[in-house]
Order: sequence, then C-alpha cells, then structure tokens
Amino acid sequence: MTTGLIPGGQPPDPRPTGSLPHQRREPVGHAAQHVENRSRSSVITARAAASFEPVGRSVASARSFVRDTLQGWGFADIVDDAVVLTSELVTNAVVHAGTSADLLCLRSDEGVRIEVADRYPEREIPLQGAAINMGNPDREGGRGLQLCAALAGRWGVEYTPTHKTVWFQLDLPARAVGTRAAGPALPADLLPLADGRVRVAVIQIDRTGHITAWSEDAEELFGYPAEQVTGKPLTDLAAWPHTPGTSTGIAEALQLSRWEGSYGIRAASGRVTPVYASHLRVRDTGGEPSTVCLLVRDHERAVLQTPLRVPASDTSTTSEGQGTDPFEVFIGYPAPDDLDGLLQRTVERARDMLDGDSAFLLLATDDETELEVRASTGLPSARQRFARVPVEAGPGRYGSARMPAVHDDLTAVPGAVPLLNGTGMRSIVTVPLKVEGRLTGSLGVAAEAPGRYSNEEALRLQFAADRIALAVESARLGELERLRRGSLNFLVEASDLLAGTLDRDQTLALMAQMTVPTLATWCAVYTIAHQASEPYLSYVLHEDEELIDGIKSLLSKVPPPDPVPTPGARVWTAPGEVAHQAALRSSMRSLGLSGGPTRQVTPGIGPTLATASAVGGETVVLPLVARNRVIGMLTLGKPTDEHFRQEILELAEDLSRRAALALDNARLYSERTAISQALQRSLLPPELPVIAGVEVEVIYRAAGEGNEVGGDFYDVFPIRDGAYGFAIGDVCGTGPNAAAVTGLARHALRLLAREGLSGPAVLERLNSAILDEGARSRFLTLLYGEMRPQEDGSAELKVVCAGHPLPLRLRQDGSVEPAAEPQPLLGVIEDLELYEQTVTLDPGDVLLCVTDGVTERREGARMLGDDGLADVLTTCTGLTAGAVAARIMRAVERFASDAPSDDMAILAMRVPGLHKD
Repeated sequence: MTTGLIPGGQPPDPRPTGSLPHQRREPVGHAAQHVENRSRSSVITARAAASFEPVGRSVASARSFVRDTLQGWGFADIVDDAVVLTSELVTNAVVHAGTSADLLCLRSDEGVRIEVADRYPEREIPLQGAAINMGNPDREGGRGLQLCAALAGRWGVEYTPTHKTVWFQLDLPARAVGTRAAGPALPADLLPLADGRVRVAVIQIDRTGHITAWSEDAEELFGYPAEQVTGKPLTDLAAWPHTPGTSTGIAEALQLSRWEGSYGIRAASGRVTPVYASHLRVRDTGGEPSTVCLLVRDHERAVLQTPLRVPASDTSTTSEGQGTDPFEVFIGYPAPDDLDGLLQRTVERARDMLDGDSAFLLLATDDETELEVRASTGLPSARQRFARVPVEAGPGRYGSARMPAVHDDLTAVPGAVPLLNGTGMRSIVTVPLKVEGRLTGSLGVAAEAPGRYSNEEALRLQFAADRIALAVESARLGELERLRRGSLNFLVEASDLLAGTLDRDQTLALMAQMTVPTLATWCAVYTIAHQASEPYLSYVLHEDEELIDGIKSLLSKVPPPDPVPTPGARVWTAPGEVAHQAALRSSMRSLGLSGGPTRQVTPGIGPTLATASAVGGETVVLPLVARNRVIGMLTLGKPTDEHFRQEILELAEDLSRRAALALDNARLYSERTAISQALQRSLLPPELPVIAGVEVEVIYRAAGEGNEVGGDFYDVFPIRDGAYGFAIGDVCGTGPNAAAVTGLARHALRLLAREGLSGPAVLERLNSAILDEGARSRFLTLLYGEMRPQEDGSAELKVVCAGHPLPLRLRQDGSVEPAAEPQPLLGVIEDLELYEQTVTLDPGDVLLCVTDGVTERREGARMLGDDGLADVLTTCTGLTAGAVAARIMRAVERFASDAPSDDMAILAMRVPGLHKD
C-alpha cells in the first residue's frame, strides 16, 4: 500500500489526462437527486491517498486507512458510514474487479468526499431507465451502490479510458462550532467538586524517565521548586499503587502513547498526594520522544478524565431518574476490529468500571473443559498469556467458571484462583460469558484490598459480560477460521518444501526455517541415528542470528530431552533453568561475588545474559516419529514466559509429523545412495596403468542423477610380458540392471585375458557367460584389444569389434580411418565366429574408441553420427591423448543443449614415439 497526505490547498486531479473526455454514468430515479459531480467551488483543506493491491487483506487495510484519516481530521461522527462504504467499494475493486484500488479522501468545508477507483473501466455499473433496482440486498453484487444510495449525501460513478471511479460524499452533522464532545447541562449541585482554583501540574519526562520540565502549578501542588527536581527520575517521586512486578509499572506507562490513571506523588512535606494523571507521548522536531504528564488532585479527576462516549439513544434517563449504566458502552468508540484488541479493551474498561487493580478475560476451549488466558491488565501478562486453567476448579459453585463468584479474601482460600497466585490480589469477582447457554469465556476483576466487591458489582459485571459475549464469540470464531485457513496454507507449503528435497541437512534447515519465526522464536532439532544411540543436537535456529551460537553452546551442555514417542507437545524446563543459572553466575563473577577479587565486567557476560533471555521462556518438545520409531525431537522456545497457544502447538504437531517423515525419507535415501555409490565404485576399474610409449586417457559420464556407473564401461589392464588389454563396451540400457552386466563383463574380461586366451576366445566365452544369466542377460557391444608397445616407438594392436562403433585411427597427416571391421555383438546367439585384426599405430597416431552415446548425440532431428565424430577428430592432430578426449567431449556437449540421455565413454590412446612431439 502506498499513501500520501497533503494538508491544505486545492489538490490536483489524480486521474490521468488525455484526449478522451471523462465518461460519466449517473444513477437515475429516486436517488438521482443525490448524484452530483465533484464540487469545484468548495475549498479542499486536506487530502489523503492510498493504493491497495488486488488481495483480500487490502479491504481491511483500506478500512483502517479511512478510519485513521477521518479520526485525525476530527470527523469521528461519520467514520462508521465512511468505513462501511469504503469496505464495499474496495471489495468491488480488489475482489470482484480483480484490480488494484486507488483510494482518495478529500476534506472540505462541506464534508468529506471519498473516491475508490479501479482499473477495469469496461466493468460498467448497470443502470436502469427507471428507478434503480439493484436486486436483493443479500446478494453480494451491487450492495455497495445500495449503501451509497442509502448512506451518502451525494454519490456517483465516473469513467475514463483506464479507470472507473465510484465516489460518495458524507456531510458533517450539525453541531456547535468547535464542539468535539459535549454533555448535558447539569444543576450546580451535581457538578464535580474542585478547589477554588484548579491547578494542573505539567511535567515533561525525557526518554530515560528523567524530569525535564516542572510547571508553577506543580511547585504549588507538591512543594518542590523546579531546580530541585529537574534531572531526577519521576520514579523517585511517584508512588505507584500496584504491587511491584505484577502490573504495568510507571516506567512502562511512560512509554505508552497515551495513559490515564491514578497514582501518588510524594510531596516535599513527606506525604503522598493522590493525583489523577493523563500522559501523552510526543516527539520534538528532531525526533526525540518525551512524555507530557498532566496531573490534578485525585478528587478533581473530572478535569482530565476522558468521558465515556454514550450513543444518543442511551443518553436518556429511566423512569426512576437513573441514567444508563456506563458499562453499557465500556468498549468505547470505535470498537477494535481484531479479537485481541477487543479483549484488551474489555479488561481495561472492566477494571476501570469496578475501580479494580487488575482484570483478566479467559476464553473457553471447544469442549468447554479448559479456559485459556487471552487478555489481562495489571497482571504479569507475559507469564500468564495463553495459560490454561480448568473450567471446574473444585467443588461448589465458586469452583466453577460457569457461575458468577465473589471472593472477599483470597488469602483465606489459597488456590481458589490459580491465575492470581503471587500477584498480591485479595478480592475478586468473576462472571461467565455465555452465548445461547454455552460457556464461551470468563471475565474477572480483582483488587489488592480485601472485601472490595459484593453481589452488586457481580451483577454489573455480568450485565456487561452479557452485552459483549456475542461480539467476543463472533470475533473468536472469525479468528479461528483465519487461523485454520492460515494453518492449512502453511502445512501445504511446508509439505511441498519438504517433499522437494531428499538431502538430510537441507531437510533439517527447512524444518527450522519453517518454524522460526512463524511458530516460535527459536528452535532446535535433535536427531537419533538408531534406537541405541543418544539424541544428537543437529540444528539450532533463532530469529536473531547473533544468538544462535550461544543457544547451541548452552543446549550442548544440557542433557537432551527424553525421546518419548507420546504425541503432542510437552514442556521442557531444563534450558531455561540452566540459562538462568549461567547468567546468575556470570553476573556474580562480574560483581566480584564469587570469592575472587572484584574486576570489570567481562565481555562474555553479554552473550551469556542474552542467551538466558533468549531461552528463558517456555520451551516445548515434540517427538519426530516416523515408521513407528522416534527419529528425533523438535524443540520450540519463546524468550518470555508467555505460553504457546494451543492452536500453535497443534500446528507444530502437524508439522512435526510431516517433517519426521521427510527426515526419515532423507535418511533412507542417503543410506541407499551411499550403498549404491559404494557398489558402483566397485564396478569402476582402478587407476589406469602407466604404459611405456603409449598415452592413455579416458572420459566417462553415466546418465541419470546419482549414477556413477551405467551400461557403458571401459578398462585398461596389464596381461603379461609387456602386453596390455583394453576394452570399451556398451550394455543395452542404463541404470543398475545394465551396471550389473557391466560388472560381469569387465571382471570376466580380465580373468579370461590373463588365462592366455586370444581375443576371439575371450569374447566367445564372455558371450556364453552373458547368455547363462537367462532373463537378466542383456546384449552387449564390445571393442576388445591387446596392445604391445614396440622398440621402434610404434604399438601393435590386435582388435576384435563385436557390434561396437568402430575405432577411428588419426594419422599425423590428419586423415581418419576405421581401425577395425564390424562383427556380431554379444549376448544374442550362442555360436559366434569372431576374428581379430592387427593394427599398427605409428608414432604420432591416435586410436579413438567411443560408445554410441557419443555418436548418437541428438539435437532435434540432427545426430552427430560417425561422420561428425570423424570431422571433430581431424582437428586433433598433434594433440595429446588427454587433449583429444577433452576436445571430443566438448564437441559432444555443445552439439545439443539438453543433458545427455545415454551413458558416454571415450578412450583415447596415442603413440608419441621415441621422442615426444
């Protein structure tokens, strides 16, 4: 979203200009009198603009933008209508029209004009020749225009070649000039009581909590001259009413944008003066924040206290002369859009209404057996948030959250309200929230003094709870639906990512990255190699990368959690306890309290304290179970005492099941790959022998991912008396089945050749061995030869080519010719009659042997072929054997853009002669 705000002046027309005039469509009939063009005569005093992407969440963003803009302009009276109309029109643009929406708010002396433009001008507004008939109000399409006709003072539709704009104008309600809020005229005896002169102390506090300004009224009220208190912390003077450590302290209150409430100021006389204060957080032109505190005597709080806004319909008195209960409007105006905001506003207003020190609200689980803490004020919310307590805490009506309850003194019944243990609260009133007879939550207000509440307060609180129960339940169901949709999308994405890799380390990284920060602040993954081994810390991740090493070091010193296969999350307290102990020891050493001499704070204390803070909250462990075996644990942690939400734990449990299966699949794949690679390496020949007077080079490429050996093979090995055997072959097909025949052929060749058999005899016996494999046999093309270097620098070769591509001989003059004749391949017929041919390689000659993966390299309808290979070989005159093989491979790879689909082997032998060229 992009926004802009231009106060004052006449704004330019935001629409593009062009040769085509605006096309305008205006409704006719009974609403026609409300439809006008933009009034150019009115003075525009402010303008706010925003653009929203064509996604569903843009509708909520547009509502917030309009609400904030109009409230900032002081037009709270028309905010509701403007938000409703904007919501409908932006929905039409980003959801139905499917384009981005441009939103423009204009302020003038007549009212507010809001325009919503989409980029779908062809989607015209259907109009009738008679009165407007936009169909059923329950129908989604056209509802926005019905609302415009019903709520707006004027509205219309404008078209340009690129945009369609729907606009409406809301007139300001008639009210006294300058009046923002007003109350009725009251008799003098009903006015708030104040001193002869009301003194308002103005105190300004800097970002560190120190006093920078102290007004004359502050001197009069508290007896301190300005020079005596300037530069001192406000906490030296303020007497905060709540128990330390159990509520929002004054330091936290000074950091809030707005705050109102009561506390005390220690005057120069030593007495505490009760005051009512209003805090406002501001910043100067340099961006430096500070807090302005306005204080009056507590009995004069009406001077500063913000009055509740009561709707006009509720301002009338009853027949007994009593006004409407103020708690009927305790939520305030406007009500928060989100569930957390609604619950927090509820507990704050409940506390204020009953003049309590704290309040809390719990929501019931679906089965109504437990209550979950969702909002609180005046309590250690970080520790209690999302904690769960049973609905039926004990016998009797006061032990059940289904009935109102009043406790005069919790010290007399310890444990009656576990949520308040250790908070200093003495008296409490709790009431249930019910919708259609079903328990949906519980609302409570507590005070530090005993005996503060009676049945009268319980009735007032119950009345308020009944008023807001339906709204809370509706917001909760909406949040639950959003969570479920978000969880489903999260799990779908997680499944896709986890299924996309079979690498163990990458799977561990994905598990952690999907968890942090979506589900937790940090996580650790333990793995278990086999049942007899201990859990091993395999991966640690924190949203702050600088803390990862510290957490990893701490967890390495903590015994790993027990690999319990029980599903679900269980709390693990060991990391937090060890972290706190380590931080305490570091702090004591830094202060010289460990028995040694006092010394400066060491650099190591910072990371230790940071690590303790990072893992000091709740930590849970979920088992990683795959194929009925615990293969590891997923550990999730938070930095504070805030509890994990049950929905988050359920989502983490679903993720752990998927992650466990992915991790186990990666383990199995790694094991199978290791076994396969070990077996494949056993099929490859050892290092090539060094042959005096002959250069030998081999390049081998197996097709398929993870394959080191395929259906092609090669070998060069010594036979006897200075003779060497060489072979290059191709088994039908690729993959492991072809590799099995490859191993048979290569090892049989070595064994038979060393028995002193001739080349044809070796191949005939190999043919019989292949046929003996039965259904596993595959036909085989093979070039086999024996090479004997000569004293004159040449080399004598005896070659048998059984169905294999013919070897090519490159002479020094650049001519290329076949070095053998084709003969039948192996593995097809039993009786073979093969013969060998003798070839002499002169000094400088090269013998090139390849498999058909080289000659059958294709690019569309083109194929390299024997002629293409010969053409490449003619360019290799004078090159070494290694250079010849490398040039042939480059030519094959460049011939086509696709990856090779067949195994390839290249064997090049060159006779350099007595003296190297």
